[in-house]
Amino acid sequence: MSKVQTAAGIQGRVIAVSIAAALGGFLFGFDTAVINGAVDALAGDVSGFDLGVGLKGFAVSSALIGCAVGAWFAGPIANTRGRIPVMVAAAALFLLSAIGSGLAFSVVDLIIWRVVGGLGVGAASVIAPAYIAEVSPAHIRGRLGSLQQLAIVTGIFVALLSDSMLAGLAGEAAAPLWGLTAWRWMFIVEAIPALVYGIMSLRLPESPRYLVGKGELEKAEQVLTTVTGTLDVKAKIVEITGTINTDRTGSLRDLRGNRFGLKPVVWVGILLSVFQQFVGINVIFYYSTTLWQSVGFGEAQALLITVITSVTNIVVTIIAIMLVDKVGRRVMLLVGSVGMTVTLGLMALAFSFGTLDAAGTVTLQDPWSTVALICANGFVVFFGATWGPLVWVLLGEMFPNSIRAAALAVAAAAQWAANFFISTTFPAFAEIGLTFAYGFYAFFALLSFFFVYFKVAETKGKELEEMTDDAKVERRPRR
Repeated sequence: MSKVQTAAGIQGRVIAVSIAAALGGFLFGFDTAVINGAVDALAGDVSGFDLGVGLKGFAVSSALIGCAVGAWFAGPIANTRGRIPVMVAAAALFLLSAIGSGLAFSVVDLIIWRVVGGLGVGAASVIAPAYIAEVSPAHIRGRLGSLQQLAIVTGIFVALLSDSMLAGLAGEAAAPLWGLTAWRWMFIVEAIPALVYGIMSLRLPESPRYLVGKGELEKAEQVLTTVTGTLDVKAKIVEITGTINTDRTGSLRDLRGNRFGLKPVVWVGILLSVFQQFVGINVIFYYSTTLWQSVGFGEAQALLITVITSVTNIVVTIIAIMLVDKVGRRVMLLVGSVGMTVTLGLMALAFSFGTLDAAGTVTLQDPWSTVALICANGFVVFFGATWGPLVWVLLGEMFPNSIRAAALAVAAAAQWAANFFISTTFPAFAEIGLTFAYGFYAFFALLSFFFVYFKVAETKGKELEEMTDDAKVERRPRR
């Protein structure tokens, strides 16, 4: 009985630790989605924020520049300073960005503060999946790794809900509220979860893999025993030591290989990240309010639909958490690719029946407006149940111990660069035509199926110490 209670207690601790680490994902989602409710108010603000199409796209996606830079440097810093200091630094950046963005006096000022927040998002996007994978037992690592995506979509939901509530209280996002404009409060409220994340990060144990790499074996033993629940701690430390170069700190140089300058597994991580963004998921969350207004919904209705979409995303992410350690990563990604291809293709078809008014706004009539609405949410379902959480799970676990933080940093930086491209180009794509935009995303959803089938190996049930540099796809089931 005591053994059962001990096992339950250990599992409870590792879940609690993983949830605390995943709070970085919550801020990641909140920070990237909060602009959604503010962008149209910014575009028409009379206080120096009058934005054209190009500047509007850049204002929305400017944080992504910081995300790419933050992700790039987070891995090497995590290797030299530890995982926990990176989390604390990310929390501080979120706090500064929230206050600075809310009090911005010009579009240039706003963009600078959004880039600062992006640095925090980029760091959190690297450190949370790496840390969770490194403290998790193999048999539940997929579920715990998926908490990162659950936190992200919850952050998106809370950001959109708070945007909707603040706009509702003021009458509209551009109206005065509590001495400031409502859109300013949309940014400022992020300071609350940023403070919580910083405080909780200070209470987390350091990663046992990092501690072994630094030679702090007693601390590593304690974390492996009390958090990870490892039974033969001495043997596990010997195993970890064999996969880490303890003579020097891992760096980006360790990623070099014979295939186009990088190890094969690093390329797989980079392309997983790029495909996750090139299917256009963030167009739904960054521009959905504008999108639904363009097909006939008012601002309040559009904000409500966006909130409903984000709730759907949370529900399907929970389903993914329940399935990932049973079904496996590859099968779920393949199903997601098929579902995204179909729904995005139907959205492209629906918008081909749209009409343009004199102002250049697209109008959809029934049944195509209904088809577009259903398919947009269907796309979110397939993405949220598969590619959303599973890419983060794979990035956290697929790399060998010796290069994990650095490889994850490069893959995450590639993801943010791809996100920046997709987010910045959507207004221009939309001017060409929404059929072109969604057709583009559907094409990459189709390509992602073949990429997973031929290049992505299954990692379900494998210990982190089993991961190798070659990223070979197993054609036979593991026994």
